Amino acid sequence: MWYPNKDMKEEQSVKKEKFAADTSSRSAVDWAKALVILLIGLIIAHLGVTLFLISELGTDTFTVFIQGLSRVFGLTVGTVHVIVLCILMAVMLLTTKGYVKPGTVVCAFCGGPIIDIFTFLLQRYINGNSPMLLRIISMLAGCVILSIGMSVVINSNAGTGPNDLVAVILSDKIEAVQFRWIRIGCDLFFVVLGFLLGGTVGAGTITAVCLTGPLVQFFLPKTRIPVRSILGE
Repeated sequence: MWYPNKDMKEEQSVKKEKFAADTSSRSAVDWAKALVILLIGLIIAHLGVTLFLISELGTDTFTVFIQGLSRVFGLTVGTVHVIVLCILMAVMLLTTKGYVKPGTVVCAFCGGPIIDIFTFLLQRYINGNSPMLLRIISMLAGCVILSIGMSVVINSNAGTGPNDLVAVILSDKIEAVQFRWIRIGCDLFFVVLGFLLGGTVGAGTITAVCLTGPLVQFFLPKTRIPVRSILGE
């Protein structure tokens, strides 16, 4: 049976809980467990990213922005991606406290290789020549799987990718607005700016803008319980 008041209270509790957490008391063993959980979440998330990308229905929101910058400055997408992530990490280290952690570096530099491995394994089965229905299913499944993985990464409290930290930090600073809306706003900002700079936008890109934020917020409380149980927090 559905209880509206209960749902509203749960939603409010998700909104009010800060993403930044004090991890100064963690032991080396605790950090090892947290980083393993983060890596598992990162692998899940980038399986989702891969399924999204190989459907060839549009790039993800942040990549649109990176594509635009790469065309403006005449650099490769990979080079611009690393530069932008490093700049974001430096800015966050200087302007915020408790967000950039060891896992942030793991997310920044391990995501690419994970995507490459999954692409090698899956691209022969799903690609631009596949039936449209299969490509749509791959794109939608990618958004869901990405969101599950991202929620695990966030709940590990070991760090989050620099581009994802933008929405996380803003969500903590703007307490009156739920994470889902802030994430949609950030994704939309990256897409619009990237498109103006020359990035490619497709149907999948718009779908990612609309789905990622709400899905991550939906899965955050679902994955929080098992993750914190493992961490003993």
